[in-house]
Amino acid sequence: MNKATWEKIFEYASMPVHGTLSRKLRKGLTIQINEGKVYAQAVLFLGEEFLRITEKNGKEAINTYYAWDKLVNVRTIGETEE
Repeated sequence: MNKATWEKIFEYASMPVHGTLSRKLRKGLTIQINEGKVYAQAVLFLGEEFLRITEKNGKEAINTYYAWDKLVNVRTIGETEE
């Protein structure tokens, strides 16, 4: 897949953070990248060269970076309506 397709997937899974270029995951939605860690309540930054995911852990901010060309798969996980 190309970068534009990945961006569409992340845009679907998130919404803009007012006044920034970042996006936060939609309520009740988590994502998993390359069969790795599952991210919940994370903030995404869709850069030209990379994807950055920021999580909070207490007083720490944890940033994880992915190169667009190294993304293999993205899983979106959300609640179903019954």
